[in-house]
Amino acid sequence: MMGQATLPGGHSLGLPATDQRRHRRVPVALLGRYMLADRQEYPCQTVDMSPGGVRLTCAVGGEVGERIVIYLEHVGRIEGTIARILPDGVAVAITATAHKRDKIASQLTWLANRTALGLPEDRRHERVVPRQSPATLRIDGGREIAARIIDVSLSGAALACEVELPLESAVVVGRTPARVVRRFRGGLAVEFRLPLSPDRFDENLVL
Repeated sequence: MMGQATLPGGHSLGLPATDQRRHRRVPVALLGRYMLADRQEYPCQTVDMSPGGVRLTCAVGGEVGERIVIYLEHVGRIEGTIARILPDGVAVAITATAHKRDKIASQLTWLANRTALGLPEDRRHERVVPRQSPATLRIDGGREIAARIIDVSLSGAALACEVELPLESAVVVGRTPARVVRRFRGGLAVEFRLPLSPDRFDENLVL
């Protein structure tokens, strides 16, 4: 049974009433991308979020009941269905296990309290050095370039390589699509097309 979501504007179905009662929404602006049934990727930004639902500002709204896969910085991959079409985006009912909801709740608590606790402004800058540092860069045309991973964050990586690539070049690091955002002596920095999931963000990470 669906209850009406407490969100301004929009039409159609609301978020599950149980999620409304259990999970308080946190105003939070996270960048990300999402895929609809057509499997096309679109950019988005969160307006508010709870472990049971998220409101997105986005240009392509889809249809009520349509499955949606969202990749958000700090949070990673989440799945759900479109619950409401809003004037500037959509409201999504998140489909997740209890464990995943607990993880989302912890991440939202961290985001809500980072200023009060004096925590870093942006967790994207936390970096790890993978145990497996050799990597392959694939560029347009299928050419492969040998590289070494210097370090990785949720949003990108620094790589040592002998080839200079133009800024904004599309590359694939291992199996991870990215683009070149900075060059430095002996290497370059890339930004991933989709943020990595915090679930796999440690020294055993393989791109």
